Formats: sequence, structure tokens, C-alpha cells
Amino acid sequence: MSDCKGKSSWPELVGVLGDVAQKIIEKENHYVHARIVEEGTFVTQDFRCDRVWVWVDKYTHIVIITPVIG
Repeated sequence: MSDCKGKSSWPELVGVLGDVAQKIIEKENHYVHARIVEEGTFVTQDFRCDRVWVWVDKYTHIVIITPVIG
């Protein structure tokens, strides 16, 4: 991840609403697009410096895993 620009991890967003976390991530790192994903959803496994998966609980939409670049 050292090749990726800007902040790469947001542990402080676990427990926050997904849409709020998405806005914070994109504000703090203008090089990434944060994508909200409900737990249990299949996502591609390729690594990308411009993407952050924001994993949320499918019922509460609260972030359940630390969002990281990938």
C-alpha cells in the first residue's frame, strides 16, 4: 500500500453510519472512491489504490470492518 497516495486506513470509522464514513473517507483522501458494501456481498478481490470498501451491517448500515484502500 505504500504506492497508494494519501490516507489508507480509517479504523476510527468502525461503528459509524456507512454513508457518513463514505463522505469522511473521500474528504480525507481525494484519490479514492469509497463504496458501501453490505456484509455477505461478493466483491472483486483485485487491489486498487483508488478504492475503499466500506463494509456495513446489512440491517443497521453501521461500519463493521476498518475501511482500507484496496
